[in-house]
Amino acid sequence: MTNVIQLTPPSRINPQEARLGALLSCFAEHRRFGDDVFWLKENAEILNILECTGTKPGADALDAYAPFYASLEKRMRFFPQYYRFFLSIALDLEDLGMPGTHAAQLVDWAHQQNLPQAELSDLQRLEAVRLMSRRGVVATNDIAALEQRARTFMARSDTFALPNKKAAYELTHLVFYLSEYGRRDPLLGDAAKRSLHFAGLLAFIEQNADLLSEICIALHYAGETPPALWTNWLKRETALFAITDGPTVSVQDDYHEFLVCNWHQAVSGDAAFAKGFVHDRMRFDHSPSRATPMREMSEAMFNLDDARSGDWISMRPQMEDTLSPEAMTVLAQAETSSVHFEDFFQGFARADTPKRLH
Repeated sequence: MTNVIQLTPPSRINPQEARLGALLSCFAEHRRFGDDVFWLKENAEILNILECTGTKPGADALDAYAPFYASLEKRMRFFPQYYRFFLSIALDLEDLGMPGTHAAQLVDWAHQQNLPQAELSDLQRLEAVRLMSRRGVVATNDIAALEQRARTFMARSDTFALPNKKAAYELTHLVFYLSEYGRRDPLLGDAAKRSLHFAGLLAFIEQNADLLSEICIALHYAGETPPALWTNWLKRETALFAITDGPTVSVQDDYHEFLVCNWHQAVSGDAAFAKGFVHDRMRFDHSPSRATPMREMSEAMFNLDDARSGDWISMRPQMEDTLSPEAMTVLAQAETSSVHFEDFFQGFARADTPKRLH
């Protein structure tokens, strides 16, 4: 009797390409649709993360975008208000391996229409400048003045010692644009780097993995090493994401936090997007059990009135008496995580501001 041993040939599909193919299929075809601005936002974000981290999804994975890519010129002419999304998606698709030259044509048209001048925000104008420069077009803005205003904003560290998510996200995006997403030194001064640390302390105290991921990425791009306590916490939170699939699951979820946490993993040199994905609608949910001491901390400081001090050493015992044990644990971790903590706390306390406005 002869024993027949059947050999199964190894799959030719790269496991990473298979995962990314399913993930891109979800965003391109199953969560939202191409005429929805939220579709543009989600897909611009995932493609940007893959492009700037040098993560090639493979040609098959990009097939999901072929119909949209073919219609880009028509869409952008009709929806010029979304030109930054269209430029970003076109540029990233081509740089990830999509054959075609639509991006250069769209950049030329945006330049002819002077679309960056329609932006009131310096942040959005700086993004437009960065996008158009990827195909060799210099926007007509006064770029030197634009960058100077951005650097002045970044250097005001007091802004980032107070809870202000909008300002903190603008800070990280300015670093992304000035550094070409890690491709060049953004030349940040000490004050701007201190701003990143202040914003990071607030994000950690809030246990906001979305914002803290972006801050740690910005620190990497600025040549700084983020505190190990922050990056270890982010690695743990990334692993705890839950993914649910099915044609009826809600997409009001934590997808952005999932994307930037994995972006941070890639920038840190760790495995990113290592979950099991399916070619279907998916939702992404972060760990529900997080202590969030920010509100407790703010209320305790506010209620101290004239007894409030910016000296952390003298205020620490009062925080221990006032905060819950869970909140105090997070605050104590924040204290040890950064050499900037005492300077941060002095700004956070707002003890030196006038008690009465005149």
